Amino acid sequence: MKALWLENNKTSLREILQSDKPGEALIKIRKAGICSTDLELVKGYYPYTGVLGHEFVGEVVSAPDASWVGQRVVGEINAVCGKCESCLSGRPTHCESRTVLGIANRDGVFAEYTTLPVENLHRVPDSVPDEMAVFTEPLAAALEIQQQIQIKPTDHVLLVGAGRLGQLVAQTLALTGCDLHVLVRHAHPKALLATRGIKTIAEDEIQPRRWDIVVEATGSPAGFDIARKAIRPRGTLVMKSTYAGELSINFSPLVVDEITIVGSRCGPFAPALRLLERREVDPTVLISAQYKLGEALKAFDHAAQPGVLKVLIEM
Repeated sequence: MKALWLENNKTSLREILQSDKPGEALIKIRKAGICSTDLELVKGYYPYTGVLGHEFVGEVVSAPDASWVGQRVVGEINAVCGKCESCLSGRPTHCESRTVLGIANRDGVFAEYTTLPVENLHRVPDSVPDEMAVFTEPLAAALEIQQQIQIKPTDHVLLVGAGRLGQLVAQTLALTGCDLHVLVRHAHPKALLATRGIKTIAEDEIQPRRWDIVVEATGSPAGFDIARKAIRPRGTLVMKSTYAGELSINFSPLVVDEITIVGSRCGPFAPALRLLERREVDPTVLISAQYKLGEALKAFDHAAQPGVLKVLIEM
């Protein structure tokens, strides 16, 4: 099958053996999305060789449970053992033996086919088109924030960054009724937020040490510095991005102000699919372009350009 392969920080289109893992479902990919993690993997933030990609919607071709065959599905990216301490303690995304779709020891979805355990799959409602369903994984990641911390309507919440993931975080945080402001620098993402009535804020308007919850979604030292200065004493700082390399931090004010720092990554798929089905969020406004698999290298070049949001690859 044709696939986008990463090796030694270089991508190439290759013909490889079709995915086949005993006991797992074989999935024909329909659409897949390029995210910031994919772009950082190419830069070398984590050592990985194989097929890239983890955001997808596809159709089950074969499975140990025949009831899945023909179903349109999305899939959770962590394949776990179910036996280690983390799995048995209800923390499967931190499984000690996990493989991660397109990220760690498991080929991803920028290919004609992929495989996943049936336990990872979620059926896509008929009313949710592929262009929406392909966003299920990043939308679930955005919802993970609300799994980790309680957000009240009285909370003053600052979101730093309104890129691919930040836009979804903004849409989901807005549903809580909190007093949300988003720091955004560019006109296009600002306009997308405005259409949903989400307030934006300029950097010089951010009051220091006044925000109950700050979500950092840029993955940059500058973004973290803004977030750190904005959070109030005993506030909560959520790290919601892929950080490449080392980040220099002065921990003294974080300790003195008793700041809670929460790392946040993978999230719940079922609530994400319900939001899509009910049209309570609209991720399709983020689509900048769509390419065929044979144009995947061009698609990655496009996705890496400043200001570009979501680029999809269609198989």
